[in-house]
Amino acid sequence: MDLNRAQLIGNLTQDPELKQTSTGQNVVSFSVATNRTYTDSSGQKVSQAEFHNIVAWGKLAEIIAQYCKKGKKVYVEGRLQTRSWEDQQGVKHYKTEINAENLIMLDRGGDSGNNSSSDMMAGVTEVIPASMKKPSKKTESFEEEISIEDVPF
Repeated sequence: MDLNRAQLIGNLTQDPELKQTSTGQNVVSFSVATNRTYTDSSGQKVSQAEFHNIVAWGKLAEIIAQYCKKGKKVYVEGRLQTRSWEDQQGVKHYKTEINAENLIMLDRGGDSGNNSSSDMMAGVTEVIPASMKKPSKKTESFEEEISIEDVPF
C-alpha cells in the first residue's frame, strides 16, 4: 500500500491567485508558511520558517480565492505532486507542490470585510472532511463507550 498525504497548519504568505485553465477549470495557487521554534546547542531560541506551495482546483479553488487572505491561519490537507517544465534555454525545472484536497480556515471572524463570520464559514463547510466534523445531537458522540470485546488485539 502507498500513501501520499501532506497536512499543514500555517499562515498564508500571499493572497491566493485564482486563474482559469484553457479548458475553463478554476485553479488557485498560494503559499503557506509553517514555523518551528527550537533551542540550539548554545541555549538560544531559534525560529525557522518553511514555505509550502499549494495548488487547489475547482470549487475548492473558488472558495479559497474568495475567503482566504494573506496572514490567515489555515489547515491544508492534500498530496505532494512534482511537476516539471523546460524553459526557453532548454533547462529542465522542477516544482513540488501540495495539491490541496481539503482546507479549513482556522481564524474566526476578524477582518473579513463586509462578510460576517457565519457568512464566511457558510461556503466552507463543504470542504471540511466528514471525519473532522463535530457530530450533531442526532449522530453518535465521539465519546462512545468501547467494550473490551471490540478491541482487535
